[in-house]
Amino acid sequence: MSAMGTEEMKDCCRRTKERTPEEYKKLIHRLNRIEGQIRGIRGMVEKGVYCPDILVQSAAVTAAMNSFNRELLSDHIRTCVARDIRDGKDETIDELLNVLQKLMK
Repeated sequence: MSAMGTEEMKDCCRRTKERTPEEYKKLIHRLNRIEGQIRGIRGMVEKGVYCPDILVQSAAVTAAMNSFNRELLSDHIRTCVARDIRDGKDETIDELLNVLQKLMK
């Protein structure tokens, strides 16, 4: 079962965000690199590579995902959150706090 509840999934998929071509390209590039790292780790497991070597690569993927999350969160705060606060949508602050709590687990 997903960590995200059914209502959250519906809400998440209902909203969209327009990204600049540069932002889109940068995010997709990062995700492609992370996907390649994951495939590399799978290959290491399949080849029976020594556990600590796999763990080092796994830590690199975790660091890459954290970097991706920071980039996306930073952009979200600068654009969506700032706009919603200016528009008086205070519920955006609660949403942001909820996201931060999930990221800090």
